[in-house]
Amino acid sequence: MPEFLKKMEVIKPVYDWTYKIFMWICKLLLIADILITSWVVLARYIKAIPAPNWGEEMILTLMSYMAVLSAALAIKRNAHIRMTAFDRFLPKKAVHLLDLLSDFAVLVLAIVMLVTGWSYATGLGAKGTYISMPWLSRFWLYFPIPLAGLAMIFFEVERIFIDIEHLYGKEEEI
Repeated sequence: MPEFLKKMEVIKPVYDWTYKIFMWICKLLLIADILITSWVVLARYIKAIPAPNWGEEMILTLMSYMAVLSAALAIKRNAHIRMTAFDRFLPKKAVHLLDLLSDFAVLVLAIVMLVTGWSYATGLGAKGTYISMPWLSRFWLYFPIPLAGLAMIFFEVERIFIDIEHLYGKEEEI
């Protein structure tokens, strides 16, 4: 195994730690989303509970964060849906090369998400505000895309190194 792959083993705990942080963030976002949704729904049926006028916009914003961050987390676990019907008919090296190729394609997508998402967040997003929360910039509505792009780049680099290890004969631990 090449030396650079052995050095990647040293920083594996950093990837694991980062994954746990992003997972923790997603869990907090889900809890906040459930609480706000419950509040909004209860306020519709129980007149004594005041309805937050910002609730629905906040729910949608939190959902957008969870959706894209959980997609980045799926890269770490190699849990994305993919076509594997022909994997059993192809040589293992070919399958590993195709995995590597697809991971490079996802890396390109992540870079586009980071660059274009940041452009939208700081451009279009920074110019507007939420309708129900005029004090809050729409930057936060667009920010999940570059944030997810950054997380995807981070986890995709690890995935690429794992694919290279596979090419050298080391199988992934489950």
